[in-house]
Amino acid sequence: MQFADRLNNVETSAIRELFKLLGKPGIISFAGGFPDPALFDAEGIRQSADHVLSHNPGPVLQYGATEGYGPLREQISLFMAAKGGAGSASNASVAPEGLIVTTGSQQALDLIGKTMINPGDKVIVEAPTFLATIQCFRLYGAHIIGAPVDADGVDTDKLEALIVEHKPKLIYLIPTFSNPSGATLSLARRKRVLELAVKYNTTVVEDDPYGELYFDKAPPPSLLSLSAQVAGSRDLLAHCGSFSKIMSPGLRVGWMIAPPALLANATMCKQFSDAHTSNVTQAIAAHYLTLNRLDATLATVRTTYANRAKVMAASLHRELGSAISFNAPQGGMFFWAKLTGEGGNPNNATDFAKRAIDKLVAFVPGAPFYAHDADVATFRLSFATVDVKKIEEGIGRLGEAL
Repeated sequence: MQFADRLNNVETSAIRELFKLLGKPGIISFAGGFPDPALFDAEGIRQSADHVLSHNPGPVLQYGATEGYGPLREQISLFMAAKGGAGSASNASVAPEGLIVTTGSQQALDLIGKTMINPGDKVIVEAPTFLATIQCFRLYGAHIIGAPVDADGVDTDKLEALIVEHKPKLIYLIPTFSNPSGATLSLARRKRVLELAVKYNTTVVEDDPYGELYFDKAPPPSLLSLSAQVAGSRDLLAHCGSFSKIMSPGLRVGWMIAPPALLANATMCKQFSDAHTSNVTQAIAAHYLTLNRLDATLATVRTTYANRAKVMAASLHRELGSAISFNAPQGGMFFWAKLTGEGGNPNNATDFAKRAIDKLVAFVPGAPFYAHDADVATFRLSFATVDVKKIEEGIGRLGEAL
């Protein structure tokens, strides 16, 4: 068979390949990017599923509108109006017709790639960033450029220099509790990003699957929310959201908020891809949101994740000491760490990962999260699906693997 040339630009996910090694009995995995299924509100989702399938089920079992199930678009509009940092005086509300429902936020990114990227177009992303975004945009021929990140998110001075140098088609950011870095873009930098978008007439894509997973206090308002304060920025902003990390990834319900022209083209391309996101899962999500159970579920998730993150930070300090450096996240699901190589300890995370597997503990080396010039000393740890006892045991095994 002769396959499309575009496949030459991508390769299978390094994380998915790593999962093949996780079948060993007794292994403790910090590798996945999954929410903890034990924290899903299965009872509330069951109630919603029962309601959907027992009250006039015909319409939701039929084909539907590509833009999304009407009641769900209305509920997402209400959700965004009250969401975390976005529910402030700076809130930029969105009407139901100002968004489309996607099959997870991953599809929203794919639709952006389909509608905006030509082969050779330059796209700026964080370095490091979400691996699947690198793969997705490369599939459409993008030349991807990484902008440095620190504990306060993307360095906006260096971002501006890269914009001037490369004149990108778009900029992709995960401003809140980023995957993999765990970093949160500061309020000042968020405003600067929007100002840069207007100054250089550059589209910004805000990916926000983790914004509700804060530990102590809500993060700064989203770029979408802050766009009300920066004239012209809303016309250059696409916001991707998802219920995967806070309701259930199995429902595959996400959304995209964007200017009308982008939404129209994305809707057209979605017609070609899947006609529409499952009406059944959309209806379940819509009804679930009317039950007013999500806030209580999120409160439990936030408390649980905060405790696990605290235990992981303490365990890393205790068991690995000066062998690594890291900034403890204030929300989300990930730690981003770097091997220091001090005292003859490892300085290559891929080699360290192999030694860790021998000790029956797994994490993801950081190199695949870079579009270029990878920092091979970095690695990602997820605390989301591991209880505190297993976290302490697993980090202890990492110490033994040094």
